[in-house]
Amino acid sequence: MTKHERATFVINTLKDFYPEIPIPLDHKDPYTLLIAVLLSAQCTDVRVNQITPLLFAKADNPHDMIKLTIEEIKEIIRPCGLSPMKSKGIHGLSEILINEHNGQVPQSFEALERLPAVGHKTASVVMSQAFGVPAFPVDTHIHRLMYRWNLTNGKNVKQTEKDAKAIFPKELWNNLHLQIIWYGREYSPARGWDLDKDIITKTIGRTTVLNEYYKKISR
Repeated sequence: MTKHERATFVINTLKDFYPEIPIPLDHKDPYTLLIAVLLSAQCTDVRVNQITPLLFAKADNPHDMIKLTIEEIKEIIRPCGLSPMKSKGIHGLSEILINEHNGQVPQSFEALERLPAVGHKTASVVMSQAFGVPAFPVDTHIHRLMYRWNLTNGKNVKQTEKDAKAIFPKELWNNLHLQIIWYGREYSPARGWDLDKDIITKTIGRTTVLNEYYKKISR
């Protein structure tokens, strides 16, 4: 298959698997999404969804958030990991939203990425899921699968994002990045991977990846 044919196969298969696409992080507006995505760094979405109701019960907007101390935020979000950095980021960005953006989450990549603890991936998730702007946030699942599917040679998420945007139609980006995340979790994980259940990789997978898989299971 050509790269274009592989991409088309991915699009069609994921559409069959996920005609309705659930949003991984629970939120009610751009601000709560921004906080949830920030908390998800090196933490599972399941854990984040357990913690955010506790945090948002006390503060679900920047005005209430800055009434909490950094220490209070840190105690609530501790199970998500990296709580010292994340609590400072949440408090700091909430102050900036109030002082510079009338308490609203800005609708541009540049403004979002200037906020404390907000990187390009976080900004991309917020732009796509909160505001519907085409973006292709690349997490570890997408990075792994794009390589397995021979759609990128990217050694880092920046290159993988560039390759994904080049091969997939822009109007599909927002759905596709979520569909790939769900597929990666359910059928093509890093650990406990069963190729027989992973129809996409089994059909279009990179030869070296497939050979390595078969070599491991034959030991």
